[in-house]
Amino acid sequence: MTAMTPGSNIPLSAARVAVDVSAPVRLDVSGLLLTAAGKVRSDDDFIFYNQPAGPGVTYRSGGGTAPDSILVDTAAVPPGIEKIVVTASPDAAGQTFQGIEPTATVRNADDNSVLATFTPPRLGTETALVVIEVYLRNGAWKARAVGQGYADGLAGIATDFGVSVEDEPAAAPAPVPAAPPMPPAGPVDPRIAAPPAPPAPPAPPAPASAPGSGKISLDKGRVNLQKNQTVSLVKGGRPLLSQVKMGLGWEPAFRGKDIDLDASVIAYGPQRNHIDSCYFGKLSILNGAIKHSGDNLTGEGAGDDEVIVVDLGRIPPEATGLVFTVNSFTGQKFTQVAKAYCRLIDGATGEELVRFDLTGAEPQTGVMMAKMIKQFSGEWEMTAMGEFVKSRTVRGMVKPAAQAL
Repeated sequence: MTAMTPGSNIPLSAARVAVDVSAPVRLDVSGLLLTAAGKVRSDDDFIFYNQPAGPGVTYRSGGGTAPDSILVDTAAVPPGIEKIVVTASPDAAGQTFQGIEPTATVRNADDNSVLATFTPPRLGTETALVVIEVYLRNGAWKARAVGQGYADGLAGIATDFGVSVEDEPAAAPAPVPAAPPMPPAGPVDPRIAAPPAPPAPPAPPAPASAPGSGKISLDKGRVNLQKNQTVSLVKGGRPLLSQVKMGLGWEPAFRGKDIDLDASVIAYGPQRNHIDSCYFGKLSILNGAIKHSGDNLTGEGAGDDEVIVVDLGRIPPEATGLVFTVNSFTGQKFTQVAKAYCRLIDGATGEELVRFDLTGAEPQTGVMMAKMIKQFSGEWEMTAMGEFVKSRTVRGMVKPAAQAL
């Protein structure tokens, strides 16, 4: 066994190798197949928990009790692929590698014998790492210790290697005046990663407006929205500017297979310009004002499947519109989904404020569930949408969501 140092390499004595990455905390581990240009051929070359198999490369979950790993079968790697990089990032939103140095173990995948280990030294503010690369040189496969860190998480790594994780800002058909400055923000609630409260029983539709029209406030209690209804996030005559949670949930249709959907939120400026997107690959945006709970792979179980925490008081003035979306990365249509919903929860009390149940479905892979728009007076309004889009990723939602603001 070889203890590797940054930049060192070893010849691989086995055709099938596994790279385990362990740490004192749960890690997300992934692999990217790269050409001689150092780029993926397409998004299909990004192998991770949501896309666990590619040509010659497989992701294997440790289930939280063992390290996640990337298995490379060098004999099955397609021509033109000269390198497989193995990456890791902490599962918890915004967590760095400070004090939790990971260790990569390169094993013979057939007999589990250890070929080498590598622990990147002197880590600090990095939130993602390229740990090991398995590469082809003069017809022979080798492994190199890397330890290159990124401060912008897995999305930074993916972007560097050509994976499409974002889209260009959408052009605005009509400008909207900028919102006034926000009041000083309160501290961030450290409990954002805590499991969300179970959904409360559905409330009757609010009587303040007819379906598909008008808007209401929170003064009379919890609001059950129908499609295209709007609620003003005002309580007691004052704008709600505290931390809220957007919980999104779903179940497989009757007798259907587990379904893996991805919830995201896209932030826009006053001219519908795309500012940033918060999703499973980028769990924190707007300096932590918006955070994602992480990916749910099946949709099983009661309660919210994914939660996006929004600190309304910390949203910067340049962000005036938020669109909450759900996508089927694996390509299953929403006709295979049942009981999809979104609900707005008071972050401090756990009280459900607003709920929208998706009552119809179309054979598409994306849906815009709800939008929140900041008004001139400073309060936010939430509108139920339920509009379907042909897109497996949040990247493809950026333009249609801008048009829907």
